[in-house]
Amino acid sequence: MKNILYISSFLDYCRNEKQFSEKTLITYRIALNDFIEYIKTEFSPDIDLLKIETYVIKAFLGWLDDRNLKRNSLRLKISAVKSFYKFAFKKKLINVNISKMILTPKKEKKLPNFVLENEINNAIKSINQNNFWEIRDVLLIELLYGSGLRINEALGLNLESINLFERTIRIAGKGGKERIVPITSKFIEILEKYKSEYSNYYKSSPKPLFLDKKFKRLSSAMAYKIVKKRFSLYTESEKKSPHVLRHSFATHLLDNGADIRTVGEMLGHSSLSTTQVYTHISVDRLKQAYKKAHPKA
Repeated sequence: MKNILYISSFLDYCRNEKQFSEKTLITYRIALNDFIEYIKTEFSPDIDLLKIETYVIKAFLGWLDDRNLKRNSLRLKISAVKSFYKFAFKKKLINVNISKMILTPKKEKKLPNFVLENEINNAIKSINQNNFWEIRDVLLIELLYGSGLRINEALGLNLESINLFERTIRIAGKGGKERIVPITSKFIEILEKYKSEYSNYYKSSPKPLFLDKKFKRLSSAMAYKIVKKRFSLYTESEKKSPHVLRHSFATHLLDNGADIRTVGEMLGHSSLSTTQVYTHISVDRLKQAYKKAHPKA
């Protein structure tokens, strides 16, 4: 009964003082109930949560790990236990925070989705470019894949943003950080075709690079629909989105020997560790190719 009261007080604290969401409260309640059941089964049915030692929490962590929980689920359960003991120490229910030295497992990093080079080529070839809107779709895909822009960066561009002489675009990235990225020859080629019809649809200034069919700046939701539609028949990738094209840009550059720091600069990453996730994709693909091709793999 004491343990239930402790947890109830803790959850009230999380709700009223920390203002955690109901979803977090439910997650914490489930995790702490799991913890109680574990120590009842493995140690004593009458155990008091406020009288256990650090090794019990470590044993719980090992017990969770043995059950092959996903890393993020394991993190949530341990975080709940650590938060509970931090609360108990703060409220002077215990003299020492016994969970302080328990390390929370690192967050599991998901590898970014990407599409293959031939899938991108096939998707672009399937667009006839017989009208302004089809040309716009190709231009969007070429920019996202060819220059690795975030979708909001691409949609915030104006025609005037593009420096055709230097073959670059100046981008206002996250946190107001500016960077200059190169554009491909293919993008320039399609841009010329696009500009030849643009004035038939939009005459004001500044001129948004990408228009929707109401002659307003293209929205990110509409850009997502365009990319998903254009790639739906041409890739096995689970996700088909503008951000996947940015991932593909980075992956293909590294696959072809580009320097990781240069790729990070083009992507607008503030730290090298953010870019390094793409090297994991390249290594993973290398291993798969090795297993398929080598007779003794």
